[in-house]
Amino acid sequence: MQPCVDLGIELHVIVGNHDIPYRNTNHINAMNELFDKQNIHIYADPKDIQFDGVDITMMPWIQNTNYKECMEHISHTKSQILFGHLELNGFVMHLGQTAHEGMDTKPFEKFDMVCSGHFHHKSSRDNIHYLGNPYELTWSCYNDQRGFHIFDSDKRDLTFIQNPYRMFHKIWYDDLDKTMEQVMQGIDYESYHDTYVKVIVQNKTNPYWFDMMLDNLYKANPANVSIVDDNKHMDAQSEEEIFNEAEDTLTSLYKFVDGMNTEVDKKKLNQLFANLYNEAQNLEV
Repeated sequence: MQPCVDLGIELHVIVGNHDIPYRNTNHINAMNELFDKQNIHIYADPKDIQFDGVDITMMPWIQNTNYKECMEHISHTKSQILFGHLELNGFVMHLGQTAHEGMDTKPFEKFDMVCSGHFHHKSSRDNIHYLGNPYELTWSCYNDQRGFHIFDSDKRDLTFIQNPYRMFHKIWYDDLDKTMEQVMQGIDYESYHDTYVKVIVQNKTNPYWFDMMLDNLYKANPANVSIVDDNKHMDAQSEEEIFNEAEDTLTSLYKFVDGMNTEVDKKKLNQLFANLYNEAQNLEV
């Protein structure tokens, strides 16, 4: 926070679910406990504020004890813009993982624009915009654009500023029917400094070349290197196909659950499968 203080930046912070240690209150939160308030406005309750003549509703994390207050505020506010930390049903949380629980979007249809945190994937549908993370956090962020947004109070639109820095990388190693030069070319080792790298081995016919590549990689001082012998995706032509397959895997799981003869809540079961799949994607092999 100190650079913001030094630069005279006034911060407006909406309390989210990871700011609170208890499920039944927003008022005990990390922002209040850890930071000086001299340049920070913290919104643990819904509130209407104004920027450049534009009324904006600041909507914190909605839980059982503040649900009624938040819904009444949404119903009565004259603001046309809402910034919040919302869990809405039907939006993508991570690539290949859609939320099957959460609030219905209908109460938010009254706003011209709704901008929300919470889900890590950037997406938009109708008037609702999930802004996504400003930077990568886990392997589920791999190959998914990150950045921040600028809200223009005159035009009432968003401009996305993409983060050029990436924390997670994959190197696809395949030396089948190739020369050493072909295997080594195109690898920017310096870009892997202080990052997490998965080396996915599709074909390794020359162990010496593979060791040379690893030596060059380690010289760049990555934060972590994992080596994966990839047999499952041997016939895949591109990273896009692999991500499509990841989506198909979850779709298959959801169809399996939908076809089950069980009294268990299928929405909760789908959520459990999605969480387990996401954890498996993040495991270091």
